[in-house]
Amino acid sequence: MFSGIIEEFATVVAIKKDRENIDFTLTCSFVGELKIDQSVAHNGVCLTVVRIEGENYTVTAMKETLERSNLGRLAVGDKVNVERSMLMNGRLDGHIVQGHVDTTARCTATDDADGSTYFTFEYDFDPQMARNGYFTVDKGSVTVNGVSLTVCNPTQHTFQVAIIPYTFDHTNFCDIHVGSVVNLEFDIIGKYIARLQQLN
Repeated sequence: MFSGIIEEFATVVAIKKDRENIDFTLTCSFVGELKIDQSVAHNGVCLTVVRIEGENYTVTAMKETLERSNLGRLAVGDKVNVERSMLMNGRLDGHIVQGHVDTTARCTATDDADGSTYFTFEYDFDPQMARNGYFTVDKGSVTVNGVSLTVCNPTQHTFQVAIIPYTFDHTNFCDIHVGSVVNLEFDIIGKYIARLQQLN
């Protein structure tokens, strides 16, 4: 489990395809604290550390993960938002994030908000998925590339988030522009409520 509070961004240093899987090797400041089998969220995707060599570590993404996320678009040198799993003895500063990306969205606009920046994202609307809780609500939570954010101005298939300068500088939002593809994880609480309604 994660909170959506990004620790930093890691840099991709190598990419290796292994049949339907892809091994990503990255570097960041806390590599020395990692252990094999540890879970780390990468752009919101929970992946297992499979190898540690010096200042680099490697994780593996399987076919379904690559199809549901933007990880397959990564290139050497790209910045990836990373967060280690949440400690259960601390505050939940973001919201409950599973690290299970639901779909991708495309940035369609960026607008200056006199210090902060509004990003607009559009995703494919699927009525069945919406009935299962895969949607956004005003002032609700959504995870974009692993970042816990508050939704504003949602429509059936779009929403906005406001990014403060600190978040812009310390996550890969600094590289997101119109046309960029990001990972989305919709709020797990909404999914449970939608499922309960179906069972009644």
